[in-house]
Amino acid sequence: QVQLVESGGGSVQAGESLRLSCAASGYTYSSKCMGWFRQAPGQEREGVATICTTYSHTYYRDSVRGRFTISTDSAKNTLYLQMNSLKPEDTAMYYCAAESTYGLSLESSAYKYWGQGTQVTVSS
Repeated sequence: QVQLVESGGGSVQAGESLRLSCAASGYTYSSKCMGWFRQAPGQEREGVATICTTYSHTYYRDSVRGRFTISTDSAKNTLYLQMNSLKPEDTAMYYCAAESTYGLSLESSAYKYWGQGTQVTVSS
């Protein structure tokens, strides 16, 4: 049984940083494509960053490029999202997702497995 468990969310001031983690059990990130998504109240879920571990290819949505970094630690079987220079508009529930059927993808429909989410709140 695959389980993805996010952690690392919290409440911060604008300009500060957070690192989200997504620990996997019953699943290995090796040679797979994963992603981070977020959903603010009343809004659609949107893809934030994606990574394919075979060649460490990454892709980001425009609004976070240069501020967020997606990475994996194969020894810990954990996916990360380092978020720097956070803005109030980054406030959302953040979800990790695994097993993209379309490689690098910011489309939620591409992913088979999902975590339960971790809340990020950024105040001005």
